[in-house]
Amino acid sequence: MSRTERLFDLIQLLRSYRYPVTAAKLAAQLEVTVRTVYRDIATLQALGAPVDGEAGVGYLLRPGFLLPPLMFGEEEVEALMLGARWVAERADTRLQKSARSALARISAVLPARLRQNLEEAPLLIGPGKALQKQDELLVALRRAIRQQRKVRLRYHSKAGDASERVVWPFAVSFFDAARILIAWCELRQDYRAFRADLIADAKVLSDTYPRRRAELLQEWQAREGIPRQDLSAES
Repeated sequence: MSRTERLFDLIQLLRSYRYPVTAAKLAAQLEVTVRTVYRDIATLQALGAPVDGEAGVGYLLRPGFLLPPLMFGEEEVEALMLGARWVAERADTRLQKSARSALARISAVLPARLRQNLEEAPLLIGPGKALQKQDELLVALRRAIRQQRKVRLRYHSKAGDASERVVWPFAVSFFDAARILIAWCELRQDYRAFRADLIADAKVLSDTYPRRRAELLQEWQAREGIPRQDLSAES
């Protein structure tokens, strides 16, 4: 591990504590010596990181400190590239463009070695079924989810049955074969999943729905037995 990577790991570790943590504990978790932790803490403080504390007492990273997006490990770079390549191949045009833009921004500030890894990541997305373009629909649904607004749908089931209903959209699930809108349905008074390619029309309403989308998502995941996707830290 390079010193840059170790400093990044130290910042991330300090970020996970809400109370002062001793150099000995940090050293054990980073698998380095206590002397190395003291040197690295001093380096971070000299670089402007708001690390409070002192030897023998403990250290605490003050809230609000953000790192620029330029210090990634090699496997983190590969994960970013793999995810972005999937979005660039499978998502609607707006998300495809955003994925490429995000990678370009990250690439611009990466060190040369990691930038080369990003550009040459040997992880590929296999061919999938070509889906009907639904750019306007998916953009509208994502906007409704962000704003927590109700949507009026005209929907045709796979059996051909037509219905009109008002839903509270809170997630879109991306599969190789379909895009699925997950929502609370006022007509059924229950959670429902709607295939995007079977939605004949969708109108985002001015009304916001009365519950938080995160709460709806967690409740639906619990009922379906789907583990929550926590990206904040490794399990």
